[in-house]
Amino acid sequence: MSAKHVIIVVGAGPAGLSVANLMSKQGHEVVVLNRDIKFGGLAEYGIFPNKHKLRGGLRKGYGEILTRPNIHYFGNVMVGNGAHLTVEELRALAPGALVFSTGAQGTKTIGVEGEAAKGVYHAKDCVYHFNLLPGFSTSPFEMGQRVAVIGIGDVMVDIAHWLSSRKHVAEVHVVVRRGPAERKYNPKEIRAVCSYIDQESLAKELIRVSARMEAVGQSSEKVLGDMKAEFTKCEPLQSQTRMHFHFLSSPKRVLTDAQNHVTGLELEDTRLEVKGADTAAVGMKTTYTLPCDSVIFAVGDRVEEKVGLPYKGGIFVTNPNRTQNDPDDSLFQAYDETAGAVLPGVFLCGWARKASEGLVGVAKRDGEWCGEVVTRYLDTRTSPPSEDAAQTLRRLETLLKSRQPDLVRADDLVALSEMEKQEGLRRDIEEFKFPTNEEMLAAIRMHKAGAKVPASR
Repeated sequence: MSAKHVIIVVGAGPAGLSVANLMSKQGHEVVVLNRDIKFGGLAEYGIFPNKHKLRGGLRKGYGEILTRPNIHYFGNVMVGNGAHLTVEELRALAPGALVFSTGAQGTKTIGVEGEAAKGVYHAKDCVYHFNLLPGFSTSPFEMGQRVAVIGIGDVMVDIAHWLSSRKHVAEVHVVVRRGPAERKYNPKEIRAVCSYIDQESLAKELIRVSARMEAVGQSSEKVLGDMKAEFTKCEPLQSQTRMHFHFLSSPKRVLTDAQNHVTGLELEDTRLEVKGADTAAVGMKTTYTLPCDSVIFAVGDRVEEKVGLPYKGGIFVTNPNRTQNDPDDSLFQAYDETAGAVLPGVFLCGWARKASEGLVGVAKRDGEWCGEVVTRYLDTRTSPPSEDAAQTLRRLETLLKSRQPDLVRADDLVALSEMEKQEGLRRDIEEFKFPTNEEMLAAIRMHKAGAKVPASR
Protein backbone atom coordinates (compact mmCIF):
# COMPACT_ATOMS: atom_id res chain seq x y z
CA MET A 1 0.00 0.00 0.00
CA SER A 2 1.10 3.57 -0.67
CA ALA A 3 2.14 5.87 2.19
CA LYS A 4 -0.61 6.54 4.70
CA HIS A 5 -2.88 9.56 4.86
CA VAL A 6 -4.42 11.29 7.84
CA ILE A 7 -8.20 10.97 7.69
CA ILE A 8 -10.20 13.25 10.00
CA VAL A 9 -13.69 12.05 10.92
CA VAL A 10 -15.94 14.53 12.73
CA GLY A 11 -18.55 12.63 14.72
CA ALA A 12 -18.34 9.25 16.43
CA GLY A 13 -21.73 7.74 15.71
CA PRO A 14 -22.43 4.60 13.65
CA ALA A 15 -21.70 6.30 10.30
CA GLY A 16 -18.46 8.00 11.35
CA LEU A 17 -17.11 4.93 13.11
CA SER A 18 -17.92 2.86 10.04
CA VAL A 19 -15.71 5.20 7.99
CA ALA A 20 -12.99 5.10 10.67
CA ASN A 21 -13.12 1.31 10.68
CA LEU A 22 -12.57 1.04 6.92
CA MET A 23 -9.88 3.73 6.75
CA SER A 24 -7.91 2.24 9.65
CA LYS A 25 -8.00 -1.21 8.06
CA GLN A 26 -6.45 0.36 4.96
CA GLY A 27 -3.55 1.54 7.10
CA HIS A 28 -4.38 5.24 7.31
CA GLU A 29 -4.02 7.31 10.46
CA VAL A 30 -7.57 8.18 11.52
CA VAL A 31 -8.49 11.06 13.81
CA VAL A 32 -11.99 10.96 15.31
CA LEU A 33 -13.28 14.26 16.73
CA ASN A 34 -16.45 13.93 18.77
CA ARG A 35 -18.69 16.57 20.31
CA ASP A 36 -19.70 14.24 23.14
CA ILE A 37 -17.35 12.71 25.67
CA LYS A 38 -18.61 9.24 24.81
CA PHE A 39 -18.62 7.71 21.36
CA GLY A 40 -21.69 6.09 19.84
CA GLY A 41 -23.93 8.99 18.84
CA LEU A 42 -27.28 7.55 17.83
CA ALA A 43 -26.28 4.12 19.14
CA GLU A 44 -25.51 5.53 22.61
CA TYR A 45 -28.12 8.26 22.91
CA GLY A 46 -30.86 7.27 20.46
CA ILE A 47 -31.74 3.70 21.48
CA PHE A 48 -34.40 3.18 24.13
CA PRO A 49 -32.69 2.70 27.52
CA ASN A 50 -33.97 -0.83 28.15
CA LYS A 51 -32.21 -2.26 25.07
CA HIS A 52 -29.11 -3.09 27.09
CA LYS A 53 -27.93 -6.03 25.00
CA LEU A 54 -28.09 -4.12 21.72
CA ARG A 55 -26.31 -1.06 23.09
CA GLY A 56 -23.73 -3.20 24.89
CA GLY A 57 -22.85 -5.06 21.71
CA LEU A 58 -22.47 -1.83 19.77
CA ARG A 59 -20.27 -0.30 22.48
CA LYS A 60 -17.99 -3.33 22.44
CA GLY A 61 -17.58 -3.17 18.67
CA TYR A 62 -16.97 0.58 18.62
CA GLY A 63 -14.51 0.30 21.51
CA GLU A 64 -12.47 -2.22 19.54
CA ILE A 65 -12.29 0.19 16.61
CA LEU A 66 -11.27 3.20 18.69
CA THR A 67 -8.50 1.43 20.59
CA ARG A 68 -6.61 0.49 17.42
CA PRO A 69 -3.12 2.04 17.34
CA ASN A 70 -3.79 4.04 14.16
CA ILE A 71 -7.03 5.58 15.43
CA HIS A 72 -6.81 8.71 17.58
CA TYR A 73 -9.97 9.62 19.49
CA PHE A 74 -10.57 13.12 20.85
CA GLY A 75 -13.87 13.52 22.70
CA ASN A 76 -15.42 16.67 24.15
CA VAL A 77 -14.42 18.61 21.02
CA MET A 78 -16.81 20.94 19.20
CA VAL A 79 -16.30 21.65 15.50
CA GLY A 80 -18.04 24.62 13.93
CA ASN A 81 -18.24 28.37 13.84
CA GLY A 82 -17.25 29.74 17.26
CA ALA A 83 -16.32 26.26 18.49
CA HIS A 84 -13.01 24.64 19.46
CA LEU A 85 -12.08 24.13 15.80
CA THR A 86 -13.57 25.40 12.55
CA VAL A 87 -13.98 23.63 9.23
CA GLU A 88 -11.39 25.99 7.75
CA GLU A 89 -8.83 25.12 10.44
CA LEU A 90 -9.30 21.42 9.83
CA ARG A 91 -8.95 21.86 6.07
CA ALA A 92 -5.78 23.90 6.62
CA LEU A 93 -4.19 20.83 8.19
CA ALA A 94 -4.38 19.28 4.70
CA PRO A 95 -5.65 15.84 5.73
CA GLY A 96 -6.11 13.17 3.10
CA ALA A 97 -9.85 13.50 3.64
CA LEU A 98 -12.22 15.25 6.03
CA VAL A 99 -15.45 13.35 6.74
CA PHE A 100 -18.41 14.87 8.58
CA SER A 101 -20.74 12.45 10.32
CA THR A 102 -22.13 14.98 12.77
CA GLY A 103 -25.70 13.72 12.68
CA ALA A 104 -28.74 15.98 12.50
CA GLN A 105 -28.38 18.19 15.55
CA GLY A 106 -30.73 20.94 14.40
CA THR A 107 -34.42 21.02 15.30
CA LYS A 108 -36.96 20.63 12.52
CA THR A 109 -40.15 22.64 12.84
CA ILE A 110 -43.34 22.60 10.78
CA GLY A 111 -44.30 26.23 11.22
CA VAL A 112 -47.30 25.72 13.50
CA GLU A 113 -48.58 28.79 15.33
CA GLY A 114 -47.71 28.54 19.02
CA GLU A 115 -44.95 25.96 18.67
CA ALA A 116 -42.73 28.06 20.96
CA ALA A 117 -45.19 27.68 23.84
CA LYS A 118 -44.23 26.19 27.21
CA GLY A 119 -44.88 22.49 26.97
CA VAL A 120 -43.94 22.07 23.31
CA TYR A 121 -41.00 19.71 22.84
CA HIS A 122 -39.17 18.01 20.02
CA ALA A 123 -38.77 14.24 20.05
CA LYS A 124 -35.00 14.31 19.63
CA ASP A 125 -34.63 16.38 22.80
CA CYS A 126 -36.85 13.97 24.74
CA VAL A 127 -34.84 10.98 23.46
CA TYR A 128 -31.61 12.70 24.51
CA HIS A 129 -33.15 13.39 27.91
CA PHE A 130 -34.18 9.83 28.74
CA ASN A 131 -30.88 8.51 27.36
CA LEU A 132 -28.95 10.89 29.67
CA LEU A 133 -27.10 12.93 27.04
CA PRO A 134 -25.32 15.75 28.90
CA GLY A 135 -27.07 19.04 28.26
CA PHE A 136 -30.46 17.30 28.18
CA SER A 137 -30.24 14.75 30.99
CA THR A 138 -30.97 17.14 33.85
CA SER A 139 -33.38 19.49 32.05
CA PRO A 140 -37.01 19.35 33.24
CA PHE A 141 -39.42 17.85 30.72
CA GLU A 142 -42.80 18.59 32.29
CA MET A 143 -45.48 16.70 30.37
CA GLY A 144 -48.66 16.96 32.41
CA GLN A 145 -51.16 14.11 32.02
CA ARG A 146 -52.37 14.41 28.42
CA VAL A 147 -49.61 14.44 25.79
CA ALA A 148 -50.01 14.87 22.03
CA VAL A 149 -47.27 13.25 19.92
CA ILE A 150 -47.08 14.28 16.27
CA GLY A 151 -45.90 11.49 13.96
CA ILE A 152 -46.25 7.72 13.59
CA GLY A 153 -42.75 6.33 13.10
CA ASP A 154 -40.37 4.46 15.39
CA VAL A 155 -39.45 7.67 17.23
CA MET A 156 -43.12 8.12 18.16
CA VAL A 157 -43.07 4.60 19.59
CA ASP A 158 -40.01 5.39 21.73
CA ILE A 159 -41.63 8.60 22.97
CA ALA A 160 -44.87 6.79 23.81
CA HIS A 161 -42.84 4.08 25.56
CA TRP A 162 -41.10 6.68 27.71
CA LEU A 163 -44.34 8.52 28.49
CA SER A 164 -46.10 5.34 29.55
CA SER A 165 -43.36 3.34 31.28
CA ARG A 166 -41.28 6.17 32.78
CA LYS A 167 -43.49 9.28 33.05
CA HIS A 168 -46.74 7.38 33.72
CA VAL A 169 -48.92 9.99 32.01
CA ALA A 170 -52.66 9.36 31.80
CA GLU A 171 -53.07 9.69 28.03
CA VAL A 172 -50.91 9.69 24.91
CA HIS A 173 -52.57 11.04 21.77
CA VAL A 174 -50.81 10.17 18.51
CA VAL A 175 -51.63 12.73 15.82
CA VAL A 176 -51.10 11.63 12.21
CA ARG A 177 -51.45 13.84 9.11
CA ARG A 178 -52.19 10.85 6.88
CA GLY A 179 -54.07 7.64 7.60
CA PRO A 180 -53.37 4.37 9.40
CA ALA A 181 -52.33 2.68 6.14
CA GLU A 182 -49.39 5.11 5.98
CA ARG A 183 -48.05 4.26 9.45
CA LYS A 184 -44.24 4.14 9.49
CA TYR A 185 -43.33 2.31 12.66
CA ASN A 186 -41.66 -1.11 12.61
CA PRO A 187 -44.23 -3.76 13.70
CA LYS A 188 -41.63 -5.21 16.07
CA GLU A 189 -41.14 -1.82 17.74
CA ILE A 190 -44.85 -1.28 18.39
CA ARG A 191 -44.72 -4.23 20.81
CA ALA A 192 -43.19 -1.87 23.37
CA VAL A 193 -46.46 0.09 23.64
CA CYS A 194 -49.27 -1.97 22.13
CA SER A 195 -50.56 -3.01 25.56
CA TYR A 196 -51.36 0.67 26.22
CA ILE A 197 -53.39 1.18 23.02
CA ASP A 198 -57.07 1.75 23.69
CA GLN A 199 -58.60 -0.81 21.32
CA GLU A 200 -62.13 0.60 21.50
CA SER A 201 -60.87 4.10 20.75
CA LEU A 202 -58.80 2.80 17.81
CA ALA A 203 -61.80 1.02 16.28
CA LYS A 204 -63.92 4.17 16.57
CA GLU A 205 -61.16 6.24 14.97
CA LEU A 206 -60.99 3.91 11.97
CA ILE A 207 -64.76 4.26 11.55
CA ARG A 208 -64.41 8.05 11.75
CA VAL A 209 -61.94 8.21 8.86
CA SER A 210 -63.25 5.23 6.87
CA ALA A 211 -64.94 7.29 4.13
CA ARG A 212 -61.77 9.24 3.46
CA MET A 213 -59.75 6.02 3.30
CA GLU A 214 -62.23 4.34 0.98
CA ALA A 215 -62.06 7.36 -1.35
CA VAL A 216 -58.52 6.26 -2.27
CA GLY A 217 -59.25 2.55 -2.31
CA GLN A 218 -58.25 1.71 1.27
CA SER A 219 -60.35 -0.58 3.45
CA SER A 220 -60.58 0.67 7.03
CA GLU A 221 -61.63 -2.80 8.23
CA LYS A 222 -58.61 -4.44 6.60
CA VAL A 223 -56.20 -1.82 7.93
CA LEU A 224 -57.65 -2.19 11.43
CA GLY A 225 -57.18 -5.94 11.18
CA ASP A 226 -53.59 -5.47 9.99
CA MET A 227 -52.84 -3.15 12.90
CA LYS A 228 -54.34 -5.50 15.48
CA ALA A 229 -52.29 -8.35 13.99
CA GLU A 230 -49.18 -6.29 14.80
CA PHE A 231 -50.20 -5.98 18.44
CA THR A 232 -48.65 -9.29 19.48
CA LYS A 233 -46.04 -10.08 22.12
CA CYS A 234 -46.87 -6.76 23.76
CA GLU A 235 -44.66 -5.79 26.66
CA PRO A 236 -46.51 -5.83 30.02
CA LEU A 237 -48.14 -2.71 31.36
CA GLN A 238 -46.08 -0.52 33.66
CA SER A 239 -48.74 2.16 34.13
CA GLN A 240 -52.38 2.92 33.44
CA THR A 241 -51.55 5.11 30.43
CA ARG A 242 -54.02 4.88 27.56
CA MET A 243 -52.90 5.51 24.00
CA HIS A 244 -55.18 7.00 21.34
CA PHE A 245 -54.75 7.73 17.61
CA HIS A 246 -56.02 10.70 15.61
CA PHE A 247 -55.63 10.00 11.89
CA LEU A 248 -56.04 12.37 8.96
CA SER A 249 -55.44 15.27 11.33
CA SER A 250 -52.89 18.04 10.78
CA PRO A 251 -51.69 20.38 13.57
CA LYS A 252 -52.68 23.96 12.79
CA ARG A 253 -52.21 25.79 16.08
CA VAL A 254 -50.97 25.15 19.61
CA LEU A 255 -53.51 26.55 22.05
CA THR A 256 -52.19 28.25 25.18
CA ASP A 257 -53.32 29.98 28.36
CA ALA A 258 -52.38 33.47 29.55
CA GLN A 259 -48.99 32.19 30.76
CA ASN A 260 -48.24 30.63 27.36
CA HIS A 261 -48.63 27.08 28.63
CA VAL A 262 -50.09 24.47 26.30
CA THR A 263 -53.80 23.77 26.75
CA GLY A 264 -54.56 21.99 23.49
CA LEU A 265 -54.05 21.51 19.77
CA GLU A 266 -56.20 22.81 16.95
CA LEU A 267 -56.23 20.09 14.29
CA GLU A 268 -57.36 20.37 10.68
CA ASP A 269 -59.09 17.42 9.06
CA THR A 270 -57.21 16.10 6.04
CA ARG A 271 -58.04 13.79 3.18
CA LEU A 272 -55.78 11.52 1.19
CA GLU A 273 -54.70 12.32 -2.34
CA VAL A 274 -52.90 9.74 -4.47
CA LYS A 275 -49.43 10.88 -5.56
CA GLY A 276 -47.95 8.19 -7.80
CA ALA A 277 -47.38 5.14 -5.63
CA ASP A 278 -47.85 7.17 -2.44
CA THR A 279 -50.44 9.40 -0.84
CA ALA A 280 -50.40 12.98 0.41
CA ALA A 281 -52.50 14.72 3.06
CA VAL A 282 -54.60 17.64 1.84
CA GLY A 283 -56.29 20.03 4.27
CA MET A 284 -60.08 20.15 4.31
CA LYS A 285 -60.45 23.55 6.05
CA THR A 286 -62.44 22.01 8.93
CA THR A 287 -60.91 21.86 12.39
CA TYR A 288 -61.40 20.35 15.81
CA THR A 289 -59.69 20.77 19.19
CA LEU A 290 -57.67 18.17 21.10
CA PRO A 291 -57.18 19.19 24.75
CA CYS A 292 -53.65 18.38 26.00
CA ASP A 293 -50.99 19.56 28.45
CA SER A 294 -47.97 19.19 26.17
CA VAL A 295 -47.04 18.53 22.55
CA ILE A 296 -44.09 16.54 21.19
CA PHE A 297 -43.14 16.84 17.53
CA ALA A 298 -41.68 13.58 16.18
CA VAL A 299 -41.32 14.84 12.60
CA GLY A 300 -37.61 14.44 11.91
CA ASP A 301 -34.57 16.70 12.28
CA ARG A 302 -32.27 18.94 10.31
CA VAL A 303 -28.51 19.41 10.33
CA GLU A 304 -26.81 22.11 12.39
CA GLU A 305 -25.95 25.12 10.23
CA LYS A 306 -23.31 26.29 12.74
CA VAL A 307 -21.01 23.45 11.73
CA GLY A 308 -19.89 25.72 8.91
CA LEU A 309 -20.40 23.56 5.81
CA PRO A 310 -22.39 24.75 2.78
CA TYR A 311 -25.99 24.69 3.97
CA LYS A 312 -29.45 25.21 2.52
CA GLY A 313 -32.95 24.31 3.62
CA GLY A 314 -32.03 22.20 6.63
CA ILE A 315 -29.38 20.09 4.90
CA PHE A 316 -25.72 20.33 3.99
CA VAL A 317 -25.31 20.82 0.25
CA THR A 318 -23.94 17.90 -1.73
CA ASN A 319 -22.67 17.73 -5.31
CA PRO A 320 -25.61 17.95 -7.77
CA ASN A 321 -23.53 16.48 -10.61
CA ARG A 322 -24.00 12.73 -10.61
CA THR A 323 -21.15 10.33 -11.35
CA GLN A 324 -21.13 6.86 -12.88
CA ASN A 325 -19.70 5.27 -9.74
CA ASP A 326 -21.54 2.99 -7.36
CA PRO A 327 -21.96 4.27 -4.71
CA ASP A 328 -22.31 7.65 -6.39
CA ASP A 329 -19.46 9.91 -5.25
CA SER A 330 -21.55 13.06 -5.65
CA LEU A 331 -24.00 12.05 -2.93
CA PHE A 332 -21.21 12.21 -0.33
CA GLN A 333 -19.24 15.24 -1.58
CA ALA A 334 -19.74 18.61 0.16
CA TYR A 335 -20.52 21.25 -2.47
CA ASP A 336 -20.08 25.04 -2.56
CA GLU A 337 -22.92 26.40 -4.70
CA THR A 338 -21.38 29.88 -4.79
CA ALA A 339 -18.18 28.56 -6.33
CA GLY A 340 -20.02 25.88 -8.30
CA ALA A 341 -17.54 23.24 -7.15
CA VAL A 342 -17.07 20.46 -4.61
CA LEU A 343 -15.02 21.12 -1.50
CA PRO A 344 -12.00 18.94 -2.32
CA GLY A 345 -11.59 16.10 0.14
CA VAL A 346 -14.64 17.03 2.24
CA PHE A 347 -17.33 14.36 2.58
CA LEU A 348 -20.64 13.80 4.36
CA CYS A 349 -22.24 10.62 5.65
CA GLY A 350 -25.02 9.35 7.90
CA TRP A 351 -27.58 11.85 9.09
CA ALA A 352 -25.21 14.71 8.21
CA ARG A 353 -25.82 13.66 4.60
CA LYS A 354 -29.47 12.66 4.89
CA ALA A 355 -31.12 13.74 8.14
CA SER A 356 -33.33 11.27 10.01
CA GLU A 357 -32.80 8.54 7.40
CA GLY A 358 -32.85 5.14 9.11
CA LEU A 359 -31.32 4.02 12.39
CA VAL A 360 -28.03 2.39 13.39
CA GLY A 361 -27.87 -0.19 10.60
CA VAL A 362 -28.65 2.33 7.88
CA ALA A 363 -26.08 4.79 9.28
CA LYS A 364 -23.43 2.05 9.36
CA ARG A 365 -24.13 1.16 5.73
CA ASP A 366 -23.95 4.82 4.74
CA GLY A 367 -20.54 5.07 6.41
CA GLU A 368 -19.34 2.04 4.47
CA TRP A 369 -20.47 3.63 1.21
CA CYS A 370 -18.77 6.88 2.17
CA GLY A 371 -15.58 4.93 2.92
CA GLU A 372 -15.65 3.53 -0.61
CA VAL A 373 -16.03 7.04 -2.03
CA VAL A 374 -13.17 8.35 0.11
CA THR A 375 -10.97 5.45 -1.00
CA ARG A 376 -11.56 6.30 -4.66
CA TYR A 377 -10.72 9.92 -3.92
CA LEU A 378 -7.48 8.98 -2.14
CA ASP A 379 -6.46 6.84 -5.12
CA THR A 380 -6.42 10.02 -7.21
CA ARG A 381 -4.09 11.85 -4.79
CA THR A 382 -0.34 11.78 -4.53
CA SER A 383 0.29 10.04 -1.23
CA PRO A 384 2.24 12.07 1.33
CA PRO A 385 5.29 10.48 2.96
CA SER A 386 4.68 8.81 6.31
CA GLU A 387 6.44 11.52 8.29
CA ASP A 388 3.94 14.10 6.99
CA ALA A 389 1.13 12.10 8.56
CA ALA A 390 2.94 12.11 11.90
CA GLN A 391 3.55 15.84 11.62
CA THR A 392 -0.11 16.50 10.84
CA LEU A 393 -1.16 14.51 13.89
CA ARG A 394 1.20 16.50 16.12
CA ARG A 395 -0.06 19.81 14.76
CA LEU A 396 -3.67 18.79 15.31
CA GLU A 397 -3.11 17.57 18.85
CA THR A 398 -1.19 20.73 19.77
CA LEU A 399 -4.03 22.85 18.36
CA LEU A 400 -6.66 20.82 20.21
CA LYS A 401 -4.88 21.07 23.56
CA SER A 402 -4.61 24.82 23.17
CA ARG A 403 -8.38 25.11 22.59
CA GLN A 404 -9.82 22.36 24.82
CA PRO A 405 -7.89 21.39 27.97
CA ASP A 406 -10.49 18.72 28.80
CA LEU A 407 -9.75 16.42 25.88
CA VAL A 408 -11.00 12.87 26.35
CA ARG A 409 -9.07 9.98 24.85
CA ALA A 410 -10.09 6.38 24.18
CA ASP A 411 -8.26 5.04 27.25
CA ASP A 412 -10.15 7.58 29.38
CA LEU A 413 -13.39 6.06 28.14
CA VAL A 414 -12.24 2.54 28.99
CA ALA A 415 -11.72 3.70 32.57
CA LEU A 416 -15.01 5.63 32.59
CA SER A 417 -16.89 2.56 31.37
CA GLU A 418 -15.47 0.47 34.17
CA MET A 419 -16.40 3.11 36.75
CA GLU A 420 -19.99 3.25 35.46
CA LYS A 421 -20.17 -0.54 35.49
CA GLN A 422 -19.06 -0.65 39.12
CA GLU A 423 -21.55 2.07 40.05
CA GLY A 424 -24.32 0.08 38.36
CA LEU A 425 -23.39 -2.98 40.39
CA ARG A 426 -23.34 -0.93 43.59
CA ARG A 427 -26.86 0.36 42.85
CA ASP A 428 -28.03 -3.07 41.62
CA ILE A 429 -29.19 -1.69 38.27
CA GLU A 430 -28.40 -3.01 34.82
CA GLU A 431 -26.89 0.20 33.53
CA PHE A 432 -25.60 3.39 35.11
CA LYS A 433 -24.48 6.56 33.33
CA PHE A 434 -22.97 9.74 34.70
CA PRO A 435 -25.60 12.27 33.51
CA THR A 436 -23.35 15.30 33.01
CA ASN A 437 -20.04 16.12 31.37
CA GLU A 438 -18.81 17.58 34.65
CA GLU A 439 -19.33 14.29 36.49
CA MET A 440 -17.70 12.28 33.71
CA LEU A 441 -14.67 14.57 33.56
CA ALA A 442 -14.34 14.56 37.36
CA ALA A 443 -14.41 10.76 37.39
CA ILE A 444 -11.77 10.59 34.66
CA ARG A 445 -9.51 13.03 36.51
CA MET A 446 -9.81 11.12 39.77
CA HIS A 447 -9.05 7.85 38.01
CA LYS A 448 -5.90 9.37 36.51
CA ALA A 449 -4.92 10.63 39.93
CA GLY A 450 -5.46 7.18 41.41
CA ALA A 451 -8.20 8.40 43.75
CA LYS A 452 -11.43 6.61 44.51
CA VAL A 453 -14.35 7.98 42.54
CA PRO A 454 -17.18 9.11 44.84
CA ALA A 455 -20.64 7.69 44.24
CA SER A 456 -22.76 9.81 41.94
CA ARG A 457 -26.01 11.10 43.31
